[in-house]
Amino acid sequence: MEALRRPRLQCPQARRPERAVSDNVSIVILRGPDSSHAGAGTRVPDVVRARLAESAADAGKTIALRSCRSEAELVEGLCGLRADEVELLLFDPGACAPASERLRRALEALRTPYIEVHDDDMDAPEPSLAACGGACLARVHGYSAQSYTLALAIALEHLGCAECGHGVHVGT
Repeated sequence: MEALRRPRLQCPQARRPERAVSDNVSIVILRGPDSSHAGAGTRVPDVVRARLAESAADAGKTIALRSCRSEAELVEGLCGLRADEVELLLFDPGACAPASERLRRALEALRTPYIEVHDDDMDAPEPSLAACGGACLARVHGYSAQSYTLALAIALEHLGCAECGHGVHVGT
């Protein structure tokens, strides 16, 4: 990979049995199935995805996005993350926010620090996960798809890349 080349925001469609994403990904966005308020099949808008990829690249990080269609696929994605390959997880549980025991155990076993993200509106908030242990750094919700942008700013600051945040300082 060339130093000046911008990484693409990857959106794997096929299930990967053991791994959530490919090697050399700094930050992973793992999205659960959509909540009923958002409607079936909603996704992170292209303009937000492009901004996330640009911000990560400016900080020297790569980013990947995986959308899951079920809680089982979401748990599989969590279990496939390896702390030695992924620096931070942006985790949107979607409709799985009332966490099952299986999801709760997967989060407790997670060694990768994560930020819980909800792409909800302040007028119609999604439920947050109950304290599941693990390495949850923050919860971001109420800003629609821009919640991902704020969560990435928090992630980059946590990773020591605050100077790359385009003037955004979140105070972590």
